[in-house]
Amino acid sequence: MKLGFIGAGVITDAIVRGLLRANYPASEILVSSRTHEISTQLAQLSPLVRVCGDNQIIADEAEMLFLAVRPQHAEDVLTSLTIGPDRQIVSLIATIPIDRLREWTHPDAQICRAIPLPSVADLAGVTAVFPSAPIVEELFDALGTAVAAETIEAFDAYAVASAMMGLYFGLSEAAAQWLCSQGSSYEGARAYLAGMFQGLADTATEASGESFEELRLRHTTPGGLNEQLFQTFLDHDGGNAVDRSCVSVAKRIRDMH
Repeated sequence: MKLGFIGAGVITDAIVRGLLRANYPASEILVSSRTHEISTQLAQLSPLVRVCGDNQIIADEAEMLFLAVRPQHAEDVLTSLTIGPDRQIVSLIATIPIDRLREWTHPDAQICRAIPLPSVADLAGVTAVFPSAPIVEELFDALGTAVAAETIEAFDAYAVASAMMGLYFGLSEAAAQWLCSQGSSYEGARAYLAGMFQGLADTATEASGESFEELRLRHTTPGGLNEQLFQTFLDHDGGNAVDRSCVSVAKRIRDMH
C-alpha cells in the first residue's frame, strides 16, 4: 500500500519513523516538502520515502492519505486539491469534524480521524480512531495500540486526554524544581522523576485489569507519605482543577463542531 502525508510536521515525522521501525508493508511513503528539514531527514532514512513538492501528486498516488496540516490552514490546503472518493483519508487535524472535511475534499470521501501521540515513533503510541476503520486501526496497532472510539463524544474525550501531555511535563518540571530547591541537581531530579514515572506507567500497562484507583491504593500505605501527598493535593482543589481543565478543553472542541 502506498501512503501519503500532506503536511510534514512533528506527528508526520513520528508516524513515518514508527512505520519504518515496524517494517510496515508500505510500497512507498510520500511526504510533503512543506517542512523541508523534516521531509529531508525522513527521505534519508529509507528509499521508501519520497518527498513531493506538489501535494496533488500525493493526493493522486496515495491509497491511504494522511492530512497533517494545521487547522487554520486546512481549508486552503484541501480545497486546492482534487481528491477522489476511493482514497482512505486519515485526518490528524485537531477539531475539524468529518462533515467539514468532506466539504473540502470529496462528499463521498472515506474519512476517519485519529489522534496519534509522538510515542508512535518508538512503537509505543496509543492512537484513538473514529469512526472505526480496520485498515487504519491495523496501521496504528503496528505503532503501538489503536483504540476505536464508538462515538464522536468518546473520540473528543480522547482528544482532551491527549492535551494532558503539557500538564504531565509541567507537573514534572514543578516537581523537579522543588527537588532542586532541596539541594538536588536538575539532572538528578529529572532522571529520578522520569525513571519513577516510567516505572509507574509500566505497572499500569501490565496491570491492565486494575483501575487507576486500585493501583493508587495498592501503592499507598494508610497513614503513609503517598496518602498524605495525594490528600493534600485534593485539599488544595487539585482534583477539581483537573476536572475544570478537561471541561474547558472539551468545550473548545465541541464549539468547533
